[in-house]
Amino acid sequence: MKKESVILIVDDVASNIEVLANVLKDDYQIKVAQSGAKALELALTYPIPDIILLDVEMPDMDGFEVLKQLKNSKATQYIPVIFITSYDTTEEEEKGLLRGAVDYIAKPIRPSIVKARIKTHLEIKSQRDALVYTSLHDQLTGLYNRYHLSEEGGRKFSRAQRTQEKLSVIILDIDHFKSVNDTYGHIIGDDVLVLTSRLLMKFKRNEDVVIRYGGEEFVIVLDNCGVADAKEKAENLRKSIEQLNPKGIAITSSFGVAEFKSTHQSFEELLKEADKALYTAKAKGRNLVVEYSEDLL
Repeated sequence: MKKESVILIVDDVASNIEVLANVLKDDYQIKVAQSGAKALELALTYPIPDIILLDVEMPDMDGFEVLKQLKNSKATQYIPVIFITSYDTTEEEEKGLLRGAVDYIAKPIRPSIVKARIKTHLEIKSQRDALVYTSLHDQLTGLYNRYHLSEEGGRKFSRAQRTQEKLSVIILDIDHFKSVNDTYGHIIGDDVLVLTSRLLMKFKRNEDVVIRYGGEEFVIVLDNCGVADAKEKAENLRKSIEQLNPKGIAITSSFGVAEFKSTHQSFEELLKEADKALYTAKAKGRNLVVEYSEDLL
C-alpha cells in the first residue's frame, strides 16, 4: 500500500501507540490520539485518516462511543475502524462489528496480522472510494454529475431555508453545440466540453459546486451569493468562454440566473427558474445572461 495512506492510532496508553506506530511507520503516515475527543478531532483534520485503529478501553470516552460518533458524522462515517482490544471474546467482537467496525484485533498484537488486515481494508476502501467517485462525477469532464446536484442542491437549499443565507444558481448552455459535433466530430466536441469545464473550475470559489447537468449544459450553485453577484460572475464567464476558442473553435454560451427566495419550496423550483431564464437568453439571441423574473417569456 502506498505511503500516502494515513493511519490514525487511538489509545490512551502511549506505549501501545508506540508499538503499533513502529510496526506501521515505514509504510504509512501515522497520526496518534490518546483520547476519544482527540481522535474525533483528528478524524476531521487534514490529512484525513484512511483507517482508524481504535482502542476499546479508554477513560472518558470508550472506543464504542468514538465509533458511534464517527458513524453519525457524514464526514467520517465511511472511515474504516479496526478495534484493538485486550478482550478477546466473541461477545466483544460481535458488539464492535454490529456497531460498524470492520475488524477486531486482539492484544498482544502480531505485526504480520496487523499489516495484513490493514492492507486488506485499505484495498476495500480504495475500491469503495472509486465506486463513490464514479457515481458522483461525470466521466468525461470530471465535474460532479446530475445525481450529485440533486443531493448537494437539496442540502444547500435546506441550509438557506434555515439560515436565510443567500443562494444562487447559474445554468449555462454552450450555444449551437450540435453544430460543433456535426462539423468537427464528437471527439473534438468532447475536447470542447473538457476545456470549458476546466474554465468553469478556474472561476469557482471553494464553496461553489460546478455540475455537468446534461450534454453541453452546466449548473453552478453559489453559496452566500446574491443574484447581483451571480449575474456578474455569469457575465465574466460568458466573456471568458467567448474568448476561449477551444481547439480553435469559436463558441459562446447562454446563461440563466436565479436566487433563492423564502417562497421557494424546493431546490428543484429554484433550478427551474434558472432554466427558464436560460430559455429566455436563448430566445433573445443567445450569448446572453438573463436573470429570472416573473414576467419572463
